[in-house]
Amino acid sequence: MTGDVDASYDERDIEITGAKHEAAGVKAVMVSMQRGFSEMGPLRTAATLSRLNQRHGFDCPGCAWPEEHGGRKLAEFCENGAKAVAEEATKRVVTTDFFARHSVAELSAKPEYWLSQQGRLTHPMVLRPGATHYAPIEWDDAYRLIADHLHDLASPDEAVFYTSGRTSNEAAFLYQLLVRSFGTNNLPDCSNMCHESSGTALTDSIGIGKGSVTVDDVVHADVILIAGQNPGTNHPRMLSTLEKAKANGATVIAVNPLPEAGLIRFKDPQKVHGVVGHGTPIADEFVQIRIGGDMALFAGLGRLLFEAEDRAPGTVVDRDFVDTHCAGFAEYERQTRAVDLGTVLEATGVDEGQLRRVADILSRSERTVICWAMGLTQQRHAVATIGEATNLLLLRGMIGKPGAGVCPVRGHSNVQGDRTMGIWEKMPESFLDALDSRFGITSPRRHGHDTVDAIRAMRDGHAKTFIGMGGNFVSATPDTEVTEAALRNCTLTVQISTKLNRSHLVHGKTALILPTLGRTDRDLQASGKQLVSVEDSMSMVHLSRGSLTPASDRLRSEVAIVCQLARTLLGPDHPVEWEEFNADYDRIRDAIADVVPGCEDYNTRVRQPDGFQLPHPPRDSREFHTATGKANFAVHPLEWVPVPEGRLILQTLRSHDQYNTTIYGLDDRYRGVSGGRRVVFLNPADIAAFGLRDGDRVDLVSEFGGQERRAKNFRVVPYATPVGNAAAYYPETNPLVALDHVAARSNTPVSKAVVIRLEALPRASEATGSNDG
Repeated sequence: MTGDVDASYDERDIEITGAKHEAAGVKAVMVSMQRGFSEMGPLRTAATLSRLNQRHGFDCPGCAWPEEHGGRKLAEFCENGAKAVAEEATKRVVTTDFFARHSVAELSAKPEYWLSQQGRLTHPMVLRPGATHYAPIEWDDAYRLIADHLHDLASPDEAVFYTSGRTSNEAAFLYQLLVRSFGTNNLPDCSNMCHESSGTALTDSIGIGKGSVTVDDVVHADVILIAGQNPGTNHPRMLSTLEKAKANGATVIAVNPLPEAGLIRFKDPQKVHGVVGHGTPIADEFVQIRIGGDMALFAGLGRLLFEAEDRAPGTVVDRDFVDTHCAGFAEYERQTRAVDLGTVLEATGVDEGQLRRVADILSRSERTVICWAMGLTQQRHAVATIGEATNLLLLRGMIGKPGAGVCPVRGHSNVQGDRTMGIWEKMPESFLDALDSRFGITSPRRHGHDTVDAIRAMRDGHAKTFIGMGGNFVSATPDTEVTEAALRNCTLTVQISTKLNRSHLVHGKTALILPTLGRTDRDLQASGKQLVSVEDSMSMVHLSRGSLTPASDRLRSEVAIVCQLARTLLGPDHPVEWEEFNADYDRIRDAIADVVPGCEDYNTRVRQPDGFQLPHPPRDSREFHTATGKANFAVHPLEWVPVPEGRLILQTLRSHDQYNTTIYGLDDRYRGVSGGRRVVFLNPADIAAFGLRDGDRVDLVSEFGGQERRAKNFRVVPYATPVGNAAAYYPETNPLVALDHVAARSNTPVSKAVVIRLEALPRASEATGSNDG
């Protein structure tokens, strides 16, 4: 289907129906099918969904929640996975004629949702200096244009190479190999903005920045504490795992500022009780915490666990584990015993009775898993907070034990695999040595830019070329005005993409759009049909096999784009066998096996029915590759986020109709919002205190470092948030997140704790001078 799709909307049409208290169910099936039929048609819908997350199918381009080992269900996907597939496998296409009809200025005025609904990109396009429209360009000309710009730089460090978590292991490995062959470590990626805090904290504590549990561990845990995460929208298949854990007797503790439908009740549409029954209650305790109070919560729980140990010595603290495998316990115990419970209650807003109930649950558990997502990682004190959560597990000996451990739930489908494959601005010396030895190159050792530093470098003129493989950089990053100015400051911006997005319209002096295959597409190269691999949240590596006919014969795989650019940029005498890698992805996996620890015999092991699991020393053998050789208790001063007088603390979040920056639709069914996205959820007491009413319009104004940032025209929605806290969707609220407001040590933007004030807009009756009476 070609032609413009009308996806415009008027934010005045927003309807509020009230929050839901259950997730999934028949409604989720109906929405999945409707989205599939409207985007792909019935036959293509059946062909794609029947292969989604199946062993001989393709991996979901949405979240990174793992599949269970053994048999797969016929419908091994969730509502948002179905939406992600419909978005990618749509029959709509954006041709060269589309760009001829629409200027960049015209497209820039369209909302993000309109852009994504136009369809798949079909032809490489270029925007020349001074041009008003993108124009077609041949692939070889595009590669030469990029190579010329890169060669003209004063230093390779003037180039930035960004990566999205959708990229396959094979493409990610080659991308970092190209970048390091060129001579820089400027490899920012989406992990910098989501789970960098997790990796930093866990590397300190247990020696590896990945989770230590499997799906089977979660299913057989006694207690599952889920903090700062909304599985019902962001990782819906996790609810099936939680339902199994509940059937095994698990207690689930949900810690979140907002009550989320998926953690209240889950209705599995593949089970009778999920269709005609009431489903399964999930959370036994909902701890409604104030934004920024999580560190205080974990510290307070630690103090209460020590008190429980005093009452019954030898029953709470796992002395054998602590004495044998841990360092820093004495200092942690001194600090934790001194924690003031009054401060904990003030910081968290939690009732003391509930705090003690949760501590009691943890003290009696034999197998505890702590899960978290961006609600923890995007705070100023995120690294310290995750350290405190991990302390609770170390105290109880819950690392390297079946049914127990840390579970950072990653967002994008292969964001963890990107890091394993070398997409990081400061890979360890051992990795770079192996890379150099295998390929005969000399990798740079100077650390590169992460995402925040890359924006600063472009802003300040220190980086002049931006290349993004996947993602939507403008809409994913903080401080939108600053980020847009930084990209416009570049001499060249390149976006390797499947669909039109905001980043194509915020461009450098010259801009390229390079259309690529998606996860669902068949990938044919010289040796035949190709397979790619990905790594999920629990370190399982498995294959993905696209099968659909690509939207255009002009599309190239990410692997092909990297290899062909490398040949043009680095020349025919470069020692890396780029042409062989382009022709046969098995050759890439053989190279990965030579370089990446744990990937030995990659091609054989990844073809096992469920793939293979990468090593994890703390989980596998209670080995901790830290500076002390042991698991380290984290000791940090207690931090939390007080609410300034007359202000609110804002968290940014997704609606149920989006995944990261991709907007599937305009409804947030679980929160009861339909027809628009510019809403701000406020406690009714705050609405009254600020002299507002349900339905009023306000500007959100953030305050950081003496500067104000504004996001305009949001509808006030009463909601069960803690007093003093607010919530609103990103990317609409990204302009409020200051570039320099980042988590200590991880440099992750603090999108979950933004100080704002509200500025009321005239009501309709006031603006027209009418009389309500």
